[in-house]
Amino acid sequence: MNDFVQLWVYLASTPLFGLTATLVVYAITSAAYERLGRAPWANPVLWSVVILGVVLSATHTAYPVYFAGAQFIHVLLGPAVVALAWPLWLRRAELRRRGVALTVAALVGGASAAGGSVALGWALGLPGEVLRSLAPKSVTSPVAMGIAERIGGVPALAAVFAIVTGIVGALSAKYLFNVLGVKSWAVRGFALGTCSHGIGAARALQVDAEAGAYAGIALGLQVLLASLLLPLAFLLGS
Repeated sequence: MNDFVQLWVYLASTPLFGLTATLVVYAITSAAYERLGRAPWANPVLWSVVILGVVLSATHTAYPVYFAGAQFIHVLLGPAVVALAWPLWLRRAELRRRGVALTVAALVGGASAAGGSVALGWALGLPGEVLRSLAPKSVTSPVAMGIAERIGGVPALAAVFAIVTGIVGALSAKYLFNVLGVKSWAVRGFALGTCSHGIGAARALQVDAEAGAYAGIALGLQVLLASLLLPLAFLLGS
């Protein structure tokens, strides 16, 4: 037992620990996700976060130690988001025809997501910096952190809000669309990408190529619009 403890201490202190733990946990949760018929509640991102959180907490492993290895995966987030452009390129003619409608829908959807969260937080009496951290919750995490820092929020808190928003959207979207009678894959994908950014777009891509393409364009539009308009809105409102 003592040898096992010493081995764990050694492994947990190396940069490869975070990388290996993340890959192994995600592979296991992805296999379970496929085995369960891709049920929304079995989302591998959600369960990977939960399992890794429990492991780090139980073993008293500091997050910086974990991230020293996991950062190699974090670096791939940028190329992964850029790769979403490929389905859009395949549908470029269709997107040109719907460009104005999609932009208006993204503007309304983004304003509703940001405004609704800030209004709810204000009604609950949350501090100003928390409200500013809530505003970009429907934008992908790295951009949300940058926006939060610019408007006086807490970047780390903005990242948490963004991740939680993405996971909640990926888990609940299917049931909400069914209740509302939304059948178009394009509409489902665009709505999911608007509200739940990269995590929602990944879920849409797993379900249907058309949904994934429109989720990708929604994600891109939210990044662009939020980066330009949220700082302006808070500047005018201050």
